[in-house]
Amino acid sequence: MSTFIPLAAIRRESAAAPVSETVRLRISGMHCASCVARVEQAMFAVPGVLAARVNLATQRAEADVVVAPSALEALPASLAAAIRSSGYDAFPVTSPVADDAEQKERASEEAVVRRRFMIAAGFGAGVFVVAHIGMLAPALLPGTPWQQGLAQFALALPVQFVAGWPFLRGLGRGIRRLQPDMDTLVGLGTLVAFSYSVFGLYAFSPFAAPGRGLPAGMPGMAGAGPDLYFDTSVTIVALILLGRMLESRARGGTSRAMRALLDLRPRTALRVVAEREESVPLDAVQAGDVLVVRPGERVPVDGRVLDGRSSVNRALVTGEALPVEVAAGDAVTGGTLNGTGAFRMRAEKVGADSMLMQVVAMVERAQTSKADVQRLADRIAAVFVPVVIGLAVLAFAVWWASGAGLPAALLKLVAVLIVACPCALGLATPTALVVATGRGAQLGILARDAGALERAERIDTVVFDKTGTLTLGALQLSDVVTAPGVEPARLLAAAATAERRSEHPLALAVLRGARERGVGPRDSDDFGAVPGKGVYAMADGRAIAAGTSAMLEDFGASDGALAGERERLESAGRTVIAVAENGELLGLLGLADTLRPEAAAVVGELRAQGVQVWLLTGDHARTATAVAALAGIDPARVLAGVIPGEKAATIERLQQQGRRVAMVGDGLNDAPALARAHVGLAMASGTDVAMEASAFTLLSGDLSSVPTALRLSRRTLQVIRQNLFWAFAYNVVLIPVAAGVLVPVFAPGGLWGPWLGWQGTLHPMLASLAMALSSVSVVTSSLRLRRFT
Repeated sequence: MSTFIPLAAIRRESAAAPVSETVRLRISGMHCASCVARVEQAMFAVPGVLAARVNLATQRAEADVVVAPSALEALPASLAAAIRSSGYDAFPVTSPVADDAEQKERASEEAVVRRRFMIAAGFGAGVFVVAHIGMLAPALLPGTPWQQGLAQFALALPVQFVAGWPFLRGLGRGIRRLQPDMDTLVGLGTLVAFSYSVFGLYAFSPFAAPGRGLPAGMPGMAGAGPDLYFDTSVTIVALILLGRMLESRARGGTSRAMRALLDLRPRTALRVVAEREESVPLDAVQAGDVLVVRPGERVPVDGRVLDGRSSVNRALVTGEALPVEVAAGDAVTGGTLNGTGAFRMRAEKVGADSMLMQVVAMVERAQTSKADVQRLADRIAAVFVPVVIGLAVLAFAVWWASGAGLPAALLKLVAVLIVACPCALGLATPTALVVATGRGAQLGILARDAGALERAERIDTVVFDKTGTLTLGALQLSDVVTAPGVEPARLLAAAATAERRSEHPLALAVLRGARERGVGPRDSDDFGAVPGKGVYAMADGRAIAAGTSAMLEDFGASDGALAGERERLESAGRTVIAVAENGELLGLLGLADTLRPEAAAVVGELRAQGVQVWLLTGDHARTATAVAALAGIDPARVLAGVIPGEKAATIERLQQQGRRVAMVGDGLNDAPALARAHVGLAMASGTDVAMEASAFTLLSGDLSSVPTALRLSRRTLQVIRQNLFWAFAYNVVLIPVAAGVLVPVFAPGGLWGPWLGWQGTLHPMLASLAMALSSVSVVTSSLRLRRFT
């Protein structure tokens, strides 16, 4: 028997299509690259997760998910639960960077680390004093050597099990899940030193079973007591906690630029309701609201001026230092600083749709992405900790088997475990990316992701679009050349009629120029555009064509009679539009575009960097060559007459020559080329499509951002490589030293021992100090990018 299913139910079921969303979380407890890998694995285990990105420097995670709408609300909690099950804490967040509540939570976590360090430092100092005075001058301390050892034990207990509890918890987590991390190394090393000392203290005590002396290899202290390493375990805990405090403080500076961007948003806005002004929270502002901006205040949201005049400083948003005058009809951007005037504005883009929040979101996306160079570190980190544990056990076995004794062998095991630091490896790349993308945003350069910075570092060829990019794009109708017997008014009316429905900058310039000369367009019955050639329209039953020579030929006309005039105009750098009506040539229009003031200097700077500069345009070759000459571009590197559909193919041909190509453009027709280039750089004054297709967005609209973006990329990758080199070199050098491979060379009987007085070994206390300093040094190295100019 079949079951009847209503059609409405089928429609509801089919309407519930999966939705895509990006879920953000704050992670607590990550300390190394192994932690990052474990959190990513936990996120991927949640159904619906397509991509997971975890940033050790910002302690943030992102998951791209595709789920049914009904499951979307519960997904953040599911991701947080999965991360908690892997041993870390997680909290869903909505703000791209830490808000006030999150800042307080982080401050609370830092306070806990600080308290643990104070416990370790206070009690550990007592252990250190008792241990070393008892070893050097035992008569200065009261009690027997065993009682002094008992005092060390009592002082070391709170350090090992209170201050060092996170490491012991990490040790248990690593063993339970067979996924060791840095906490596993520290917990294992300190627990071995502590346990060995407890066993030795008990074996030497009066409570030990009769007839059971010290185990072989456990000599007494100067013949009076056992070797104790409580001072080693407490010093390791204290130094590593100190390193985490310093690392956390240094890491806090990496996201300072992002917080500075968010601080541009005012807390409240002055909204006009029934002719009354009322202060409302910024989040309460909706599109369409009328707002008042007083002198000295920040513009609350993106919108348009209704009335009033002022000057607005856009420096912190776009990098443009000079204030911009605004009046009725002008657009204003949220976060910019109003000058001495006042105005009313209508809100257009609020919340996440505002330009400032889109900038913050783009910077956040770049910071959570991974560069290819980081993936190498991730692959190494995946096997790093197990390999270190294996090396530590091997060192222990070799030294014990060689007859060095159990204490010496254990010291080698603990030193290897402690000195191995995946922290520096995990922080090397993300800290540099966080600082670089934040600094870029301050300079008006938005990188889409880490790969953009990586690809831009290798660029050797920059291709500029002409109109609106190399030039200002503010075309003016400068020349009106009529065919014999044709009145200028007829030529202008026909051109304006053909261009009336077009939104191309050339069309707008023609219409504006015609109006300035008192001529308007006629009504047209039909309109069409041929990409790269021109436009046509039907008016009063007559076909009008405006565009290139090829466009006129398609409509049975020719501009050959004015070939001399065309050559003159193009040689002067004019863009020429030929106009014909019903096969009759009416004349030529010359449009002048002004080269950007900084264009020649930018081209010169790029060439000084060893970068080839090309010009790509759909304009005639003579016009393009004239503009290139003004900008300082080699005429042999001018690609003219390229229709929009062929721009991407032109970029591809350059790439096939082995060149690493960056494309700079602003228009809709540049989008395919921007996407095809190794790196696309879009002017923020251009179309949204162009910006979406680009790796970089240049907010300032200034071409000088192009060489700056390339230099920032090179500097960032240089810092990343330096960080990775020292992170690798640190481990490659110190792990063998900690294992004791240099002891035969530097021991008293060795080659260098008598000269240097060094035993060739690395004490676990020094190993813990070296490990802490390695992480701090990597973060500090990345912070140099904050001074990039």
